[in-house]
Amino acid sequence: MIITISGNPGSGKSTVAKILVEKLNAKRVYAGGIMREMASERSMNLEEFQKLAKNDINIDKEIDQRACDKAREYQKQGQDVVVEGRVQYHFLPESKKAYVYVEPKVGAERIFKDLQNKEVAAVRNQKIADSIEETMALTEEREAGDADRYIKYYGTDHRKLENYELIVNSSEISAKEVAEKIMAYLEKLKKDDPEKVNESA
Repeated sequence: MIITISGNPGSGKSTVAKILVEKLNAKRVYAGGIMREMASERSMNLEEFQKLAKNDINIDKEIDQRACDKAREYQKQGQDVVVEGRVQYHFLPESKKAYVYVEPKVGAERIFKDLQNKEVAAVRNQKIADSIEETMALTEEREAGDADRYIKYYGTDHRKLENYELIVNSSEISAKEVAEKIMAYLEKLKKDDPEKVNESA
């Protein structure tokens, strides 16, 4: 089984994915890991590679394709796979597609708090704002830019909730509780219940 996890900024999708990997004893596929592989192949550190990627759309495309290929490779080996990525639902249409949603202001509050930690800020590769309001504006601008790129190159808008089978609102619950809801959905599927579970965002 392949589970794709998408979500809007600050929703906690990466944390949820990590919890699911542990609960399912699954393999994890995510852009960060693939970027490190590609940087190593070019004898570059991650920061150098990220600067290169900003000016080369083909790198984004290769990251997405590698994530897709790696997920299917693990699946062929008989392993469950959790794939993090905003548009992986598009590349892996056979996957169980979950979207983690958070109210934009709540997401901005979480991001602003995270960015106070320099190590976290480096990993997020995001400008540190002076306030939650500025964080929210920058996040919305970046999300819109990403969406425009995906629409242009892939013909899909990751923000449209109809792309997903399960939507979980994380605004007032923890990542652990979100993961539990996704696990319950997967268990329901295993019992061959045709009814789709969909929690309104």
